[in-house]
Amino acid sequence: MKRIFLLFFATVLTMVNVQAGELELRGTFQGENLYVKNPFAASGVGFCVYEVTVNGQTTTDEINSSAFEIDLGVFQFTLGEAIIVGIKFKDDCEPKVLNPEVLNPRATFEVVNLTVSNNKLNWTTTKEAGALPFIVEQYRWNKWVKVGEVQGNGSNQSNTYSVDVRQHTGENKFRIKQVDYRNKPRYSQETKMISTQAEVTFSPNKVDDKISFSSPTLYEIYDEYGGIVFKGYGSEVNVAGIEKGRYYINYDNKMERFTKK
Repeated sequence: MKRIFLLFFATVLTMVNVQAGELELRGTFQGENLYVKNPFAASGVGFCVYEVTVNGQTTTDEINSSAFEIDLGVFQFTLGEAIIVGIKFKDDCEPKVLNPEVLNPRATFEVVNLTVSNNKLNWTTTKEAGALPFIVEQYRWNKWVKVGEVQGNGSNQSNTYSVDVRQHTGENKFRIKQVDYRNKPRYSQETKMISTQAEVTFSPNKVDDKISFSSPTLYEIYDEYGGIVFKGYGSEVNVAGIEKGRYYINYDNKMERFTKK
């Protein structure tokens, strides 16, 4: 009978497939070894595991013990290189990998260059250790706001990326980040540029059904309790369906408020 277990760590996972007599782990090399709990065979003679392979090669690890280490360093993998570990075991017993998370990709990138040009954020990285998404953030309204995302290549060598971004009036600041299974973000340095585009305004301050901007802009609308009501990009927002009262609006590089009549 085939059983498949997926071990999740944040948004990243190492896949562990367990079939009758074989356990398979897929991930990337992160410089650490695997440790396996190895029970006795059901017959009482010898231990459960009888063979371990890494990318199809049988290892020389000492597996005849109640716990053993799979030494990945001897294969001279580069960081981020794909790995498949196979653990074959006898019937009516099952080994347990104690630290499968060490095969999950980690945020280790270094940014060589980060620039903004023609409404595009461009960057080059090295030292990636597995494919993770790059999240693009822009500093707006006294906070960092996600404005884009692109999947990382995961290569230890040079990697180049580009994402469309929208400028606001005045100084613009951007950065990129990755978050791995440890839920600890890794950030790039910031890059800045000055936009000469015209200042954006909105009207009216007392609204019946529609807010209009002088030019398209990113915006967020909050109620009095800080709950978000609308967010998006455009030159107008239909607010006919919201309740009467005071609201807060973030747009361009401004933070203001209006009243819904």
